[in-house]
Amino acid sequence: MAPVAGTAEAAGANAAAAVDRHAAGGLWRRLSAARARRGIPEGIRITKVGLWFVLLTVVVAAAATNTGNNALYLVLACMLAMLVVSGVVSRLNLQRLAVRVDFPGDIFARRPFSLPFTISNLGRRWSRWLLLFSVTIQGPARLVPHLPAGKSAHGNLELLLPRRGRHHLGVAHFSSLFPMGLFRKGMRVPLGLDLLVFPELFAAGGLEVQPTGLAGDESSPRPGWGHELHALRGYRSGDDPRGIHWKKSAQTGALVFMERESEESRRLSIVFDNATGRLADPAAESRFEHLVSEAATAAVDHLARGFEVELVTREGALPFGFGARHRQAILERLALVEARPRQRTELRSSDPAARSLRLAFAAERA
Repeated sequence: MAPVAGTAEAAGANAAAAVDRHAAGGLWRRLSAARARRGIPEGIRITKVGLWFVLLTVVVAAAATNTGNNALYLVLACMLAMLVVSGVVSRLNLQRLAVRVDFPGDIFARRPFSLPFTISNLGRRWSRWLLLFSVTIQGPARLVPHLPAGKSAHGNLELLLPRRGRHHLGVAHFSSLFPMGLFRKGMRVPLGLDLLVFPELFAAGGLEVQPTGLAGDESSPRPGWGHELHALRGYRSGDDPRGIHWKKSAQTGALVFMERESEESRRLSIVFDNATGRLADPAAESRFEHLVSEAATAAVDHLARGFEVELVTREGALPFGFGARHRQAILERLALVEARPRQRTELRSSDPAARSLRLAFAAERA
């Protein structure tokens, strides 16, 4: 029985070692996560007020040295103490801060949007004062005048992104002007926010959509072969006798012909040929982005008017659909579309009877 007991003890020791390793691994992961959430100092920069204060301190120091006046030495000591206190307190003012940024919803290029944020003071004793919050160092900042201990402040940061596509906001930036605004101490904290920016939207009135001229779902204000009455006029040679309005003809004593309104489909097929080849210069890139924005504008406008919309690109076709989910799918496709090598095959709509908007780089350049 002794070997059995030894085997059981060895198994228990191995299990205990495994538990210890798991606990150590969990502790290491928690420490790594806490280190990742901790702010990283960005240095300290002097403000304009601080620069003038330093220059004044130098003047007072020169005057005290030349005159030997004790009062000037006392003033100099106070000014130097203010510089030291301002630097130390501004650093303490940025400790134990946490930020949460909410997703802002649909974002379009070159259109301002609001980024909701929440800043929390994790300290239990001291308030935070004169905080500046931003997501880019050179971008706009939002001032938080006072943040009590254990409390949170909510706000919106106004931003504008110039290009469509994916944008990564990796860190948020805090700055402190407290206590006297002589120095601006910076701190950055992890943010990890990924944004998908949709193409810029234009005015929908400038789009040239080709009508179908075939029977469809919607009456058009021009004569054709529909069901709605367009106008009454005199009968002309060559008109279809089936269109004669016999009652009006009997009243007037002359043949009266009924013109019908043409009907068009409430479908739009956007055919965007992105097989443009290499975009050699900024002008070509700008032209390509303009075509992408035209496609996005047509899709958003017609979906808002109740149309079914199809998008055809070299990556494939998004079939006809409507509603918010289909709008989101089209905008996501256009936000990520890129120029591809030239191809000879022609893109076609899946419904020849639908209205169409054809966007081709070669036609634009010709």
